[in-house]
Amino acid sequence: MVAKPQREFTVKPLFAEPYFVTNIKDAISPKQVKFIQGLKMNSNQVNQISEELFLFKRPEMRSIAEAVNQALQTFALEVMGMHHRLEVTQSWALTNPPGVGMHGHTHSNSVISGSLYYAPLPNPPGNMIFERYNTYRQLEFAVDQSKNNIYNTVRNAVVPKEGDLVLFSSALQHYVEVNNGAIDRHSIAFNSFIRGKIGSFRDVSELEL
Repeated sequence: MVAKPQREFTVKPLFAEPYFVTNIKDAISPKQVKFIQGLKMNSNQVNQISEELFLFKRPEMRSIAEAVNQALQTFALEVMGMHHRLEVTQSWALTNPPGVGMHGHTHSNSVISGSLYYAPLPNPPGNMIFERYNTYRQLEFAVDQSKNNIYNTVRNAVVPKEGDLVLFSSALQHYVEVNNGAIDRHSIAFNSFIRGKIGSFRDVSELEL
């Protein structure tokens, strides 16, 4: 029996889905941590969400808001390759007590969303899980785990550290694992939108935002 030839091949990505991480712990003071954790919280399915939904507009949050804004502009220019500004729209605090995670969701009416881990995290911290798909899948194929890679994986995990700011596409379905630690898991979430002029005047697609 003649052996089949082993031909070379190449595999390259056509597109990529980024997430961005920077640490802004230096911009967060103990006084701010106390202020955030003192906010009135409401039930949000299984976890808790702050009554205040424009948190970064509070004067007490100025240094944090400035650091987040700087990261958004870096993301816009260096990752998205555009000179438009990304401006925070809404921002809110979240608390996951022990035994509680965060349901899967996307962020409507937003371009880039973010999570800020402003306080010490439980051990283990509970990963952020990002899903490749956020719609019904007509066909699902089992992937050999030994062949799992960036081209066929259906989800990826991000392990946060205290002070980490994570930016990602608002269209990505994501959730947070159950808090299996002994202390609350605190974070701030926010949305952002493009500001400036997009489209083309001559192509009659111009829009001022």
